[in-house]
Amino acid sequence: MERTLFEPEHEMFRASVQQFIERHVAPFHKQWERDGIVPRDLWLKAGEAGFLGMDIPEQYGGGGVDDFRYSVVMTEAFTRANCTGPGFGLHNDVAAPYIKHYGSEEQKQRWFPKIVRGEAILAIAMTEPSGGSDLANMRTHARREGDYYVLNGAKTFITNGINADLVIVACKTDPSKTHSGVSLLVVERGMEGFARGRNLDKVGWHAQDTAELFFEDVRVPVENRIGEEGHGFYYLMQQLAQERLVIAVGALAAASAALEWTIQYCHERKAFGREIGKFQHNRFKLAEMKTEITIGQVFIDRCVEAHNAKKLTASEAAMAKWWATDLQRRVVDQCLQLHGGYGYMLEYPIAQAWLDMRWGPIGGGTNEIMKDLIGREMGF
Repeated sequence: MERTLFEPEHEMFRASVQQFIERHVAPFHKQWERDGIVPRDLWLKAGEAGFLGMDIPEQYGGGGVDDFRYSVVMTEAFTRANCTGPGFGLHNDVAAPYIKHYGSEEQKQRWFPKIVRGEAILAIAMTEPSGGSDLANMRTHARREGDYYVLNGAKTFITNGINADLVIVACKTDPSKTHSGVSLLVVERGMEGFARGRNLDKVGWHAQDTAELFFEDVRVPVENRIGEEGHGFYYLMQQLAQERLVIAVGALAAASAALEWTIQYCHERKAFGREIGKFQHNRFKLAEMKTEITIGQVFIDRCVEAHNAKKLTASEAAMAKWWATDLQRRVVDQCLQLHGGYGYMLEYPIAQAWLDMRWGPIGGGTNEIMKDLIGREMGF
């Protein structure tokens, strides 16, 4: 089924992103997987190519394009190339919007030009060792002392955690309150008391630096607070819909790529004198996956259109996230099975995709939380 989501300019942008991946990412990604991190100079190259801060206003050096479809193109291109290391999506679509929507004019002038050039890498720190989804009861806290907040606590599973120069930290500025006690503070590289722990050893996404972060009496200037004190939880809830949509977009792209690799393999691989795709069981499995991916793509594209029109609800974003990542899990697992023994070999892209896909149902809020959110929206 032909997709109608994109205009010619989006396809031109896709070609540029693919060329960037072929030249600067794909040839080196396996080494980055072994290193557990992407080199910082890749961010500078991405900034020079115009791939960072595309929706940041031109007055701060950004692209000035308020069209989420460009982010969709970026996510799809990197996912289909099986290059999960560069954390550009977290930088562009998850962290930067907090500064764009809630930051002060001084903060935008101070940080945005470096963010766009790739000189300042962004991360956002919500999850703690004691819990992930229960944000209202986080333990990281900051007390006000004059023109500073004194920040203490720990965060974990933080994407871009090693490379990050600016970390948006969710913390309690009023421990006596739950939701209304949360604020967002930007911790900068080099602040005394800010330490990075391990670059975590994950099942997949090995080139993506995911770290523990520690804060011991870090003095954060009040001017580094995003928005109003005590409004942090509200800001998080407003922006999580976009994060979940990004995850859904990537999940569909990963499922689609896995199916394409598998169709090709099922034509090439022969058993008992014929292509394995011509056995009825395998043909049925391929047909089922093709149908589900086609249906899923229509829904995700509709969610992107709604988001572009500022009409995507939190419940719809939750639906997209849990259903797309669950579909990705089922499709990639079935595709690996159809590859047989070769599917278990990391030299085949399906094996790496299988390792990487298990993050989807967990990240951005577990799929169980997504279903609970949808149920609450229904009045239960």
